[in-house]
Amino acid sequence: MSNSRHALQKQKVKKRRRRITVFILVPIFLLMISAVTYGVFLYNKAQTTVADSYKPVERETPKRVASADTELENTSILIIGVDDSESRGFENSSRSDALMVATFNKKAKSVKLLSIPRDSYVYIPKLDRKDKITHAHANGGVATTIATVEELLEIPIDFYVKVNFNAFIDVVDALGGIEAEVPYTFSEQNSKDKAGAITLRKGLQELDGEEALALARTRKKDNDIERGKRQQEILQAMIKKAISVGSISKYGDVIEAVGDNMQTDLSFNQMKSFFNYASEGTSLDIESLTLEGKDLWLENKKGQNVYYYDLDDEHLSEVQSTLKTHLQVENNLATEDDEEATDEEGLKYQAKSDED
Repeated sequence: MSNSRHALQKQKVKKRRRRITVFILVPIFLLMISAVTYGVFLYNKAQTTVADSYKPVERETPKRVASADTELENTSILIIGVDDSESRGFENSSRSDALMVATFNKKAKSVKLLSIPRDSYVYIPKLDRKDKITHAHANGGVATTIATVEELLEIPIDFYVKVNFNAFIDVVDALGGIEAEVPYTFSEQNSKDKAGAITLRKGLQELDGEEALALARTRKKDNDIERGKRQQEILQAMIKKAISVGSISKYGDVIEAVGDNMQTDLSFNQMKSFFNYASEGTSLDIESLTLEGKDLWLENKKGQNVYYYDLDDEHLSEVQSTLKTHLQVENNLATEDDEEATDEEGLKYQAKSDED
């Protein structure tokens, strides 16, 4: 009798343990299913967003390409920021407000990030004369800007990403803001061109999208070089925040923020590879580069004095050499005689087409 009572108690304990186990495991399993389902949703949403943003251009220069949906071993991306306020529009006729070139060396796991001052006095191939580099986009859009940057830096531009201010603001907000160092107290207009709408105090602080844009745009108390440095710091802060986001839900907001505010010739798979490249641990080495120069005033046809930023030739040559070494390229474009040699490295050069 005692033994049967003991056996009955053991059965009750086992049933209770099973109930407890089920009670614990079922919600965990449901959470896992939910996370996977949401992950698939995000993946599909991102794929659709990038597909909608995919805008290959008829280039004025040949382009290095690898096989479809893959990235080059060492790659360059031109980042073009344009003002998309209602008074300007996100069109080819608008001037580029920010230009950055990012080069990636996969083996060294390093990035070189170069800001090009918008008033840089450079040769624009399409115009066949020197002018402000910001006018390249106004006179031919992305294709002319790529050709001008390649001419200036003597390196190939493999891909471009063009974003407007709306994307910048919304992405920062979707990430929950970024941490940035404000060098001095200032007031700046907002994205709607309302003067003095944003006031920032000197010091390290959390910035929302509008505040980050104000910091990226201002040059009231310094110059284009310092402005470029701030833009690099803000971009790095955004990358840091993006790859360290604790909640997966933020990625949906980021994807939503990009929406119609981005154009690129990067495919979805290529874009994924760059995200993986940036998120593989904390050993990614990012070096910021600038272009030295001096103020230059020239008289135009109307007899008006126009400001330009005259690049220092010696320093420009050093930057060109640094980027060429980082990309492991000798020339910015290959000729027909070079095709055989580049094919041996798994690369080829071809004219830009919609099939890229």
